[in-house]
Amino acid sequence: MSKIDHHLFSVHAQAFEREPCPQCGAELLIRQGKHGPFLGCAAYPACDYIRSLTPSGRDIEKVLEGSACPDCGQPLAIKKGRYGLFVGCTQYPACQHIESLQESDDTQILCPDCGKGHLVSRTSRYGKQFYSCDGYPHCKYVVNDKPIPMPCPECGWGIMVEKKVRGNLRWICPQKKCGHQSEQV
Repeated sequence: MSKIDHHLFSVHAQAFEREPCPQCGAELLIRQGKHGPFLGCAAYPACDYIRSLTPSGRDIEKVLEGSACPDCGQPLAIKKGRYGLFVGCTQYPACQHIESLQESDDTQILCPDCGKGHLVSRTSRYGKQFYSCDGYPHCKYVVNDKPIPMPCPECGWGIMVEKKVRGNLRWICPQKKCGHQSEQV
């Protein structure tokens, strides 16, 4: 004796007109995946046809006027991807040109590990900022805190990092064996 009308909850499946699978002719059903709903063949796994329910140009946020792709000459657009916003060619997947939307923060601090590259600000896929050598993949030096171009007075390492400890800013040596700390002046 439930007062809930269950037909109201099953309406979305009947809202679109049924169409046959283009590969095998079986019915297409709405399936749920980790990236949202999609159309899939009822004869799965014998038939592996799938189709997205969202329009293909949905990832484009804004087409940039007056800027052309250096590879193919088509307009560039601001797109929304897995790791945030970026600039990409509107002719994707034919042209796969992409650019970063953020300007890189080059600290002009020499990498203390290799001595050739400079430390550059980057953002992880989780949104955290870190600093790494621009000589990657030859140099894989990474530091999580903001580097200061001052050698450690104890061990002589090329940089110190700025870290907030109990509300106070401190300069700390990033070498685990050293661990030298000093109050910021």
